[in-house]
Amino acid sequence: MEDEAGLFALAGWNGLFSIFVTLGCVVVVWIVLQEINFDKIVRQPRGQRVKVLQLLIAIGLGHLVARFILDYWNWVGTLKWLFRSG
Repeated sequence: MEDEAGLFALAGWNGLFSIFVTLGCVVVVWIVLQEINFDKIVRQPRGQRVKVLQLLIAIGLGHLVARFILDYWNWVGTLKWLFRSG
């Protein structure tokens, strides 16, 4: 019974860690997107629609970056099984 509680707690902490990594990556991508000059791409570069477009791009790219980081974290964590002896 204690093992189940430990597994549930671990799953909860992993979920919380994933949320923070994903939100952090979205914020970083949003900050980077603020440096891009949208004047030549859209008609109204300061308009509401461009901000929504930037937000959607930030969410999409941030999710991809976060997925890479979380996958890499998982892969590094499983490497111990390769080198652990019998």
